[in-house]
Amino acid sequence: MDIIGIISSLPLFAGLTPRQCANLAAIAVPKIFPRGKMFFSEGDEGISFYVIISGRVKIFKLSPDGKEQILRIMEQTESFGEAAVFAGELYPASAQALVETKVLLFPRPAFVQLVGNNPSLALNMLAFLSRRLRMLAALVENLSLKEVPGRLAAYLLYLSKRNKKAAFLELDISKNQLAGLLGTIPETLSRILKRMSKEKLIKVGARQIQILDQDGIARLADGTKHLT
Repeated sequence: MDIIGIISSLPLFAGLTPRQCANLAAIAVPKIFPRGKMFFSEGDEGISFYVIISGRVKIFKLSPDGKEQILRIMEQTESFGEAAVFAGELYPASAQALVETKVLLFPRPAFVQLVGNNPSLALNMLAFLSRRLRMLAALVENLSLKEVPGRLAAYLLYLSKRNKKAAFLELDISKNQLAGLLGTIPETLSRILKRMSKEKLIKVGARQIQILDQDGIARLADGTKHLT
């Protein structure tokens, strides 16, 4: 495995020198987590962070009554757990492998020592984490201020943008997981998908959603349009 090459291609470490990437590779531990395996649970000590080489990871929180709220689905090249490691705090959420997932694990003691010797590493990661914070702020806004149709529309726009404004969107998570990500239940999600299909905003397949009306989806996401 070309760990140095993988590290140099990661958004988290963008702009680092070859020597810095080599130093990170020296402390990275390749690991494979089978489907369903927990990386950590909310409240655990932040002893390491992870970068995904392949697979998918669910970041979620559980309410006191056991209701799951999915915060994000992480995919290849994305990192998680770094904020807790950086601050020396507990993990604020839980992380679980949705499929067999290969990662690079960075232990906190070795990473903190490395950052101490390379302050520019910390500055680079802080810039990345600030962008992550803005994204999480947008997520909180979506969950607290938008109705479920607006949340779904915003998510479809996110998928489209991620895939270079593609109209055909492959759903790589189940509809139950998508409902959890949007802060709703599967039955409500199914009803909204049917209403959006009826209004010819989208066309729904088994594992695919086609955007038929990009402008209508955008207006639904920003709240200037409502489903009938």
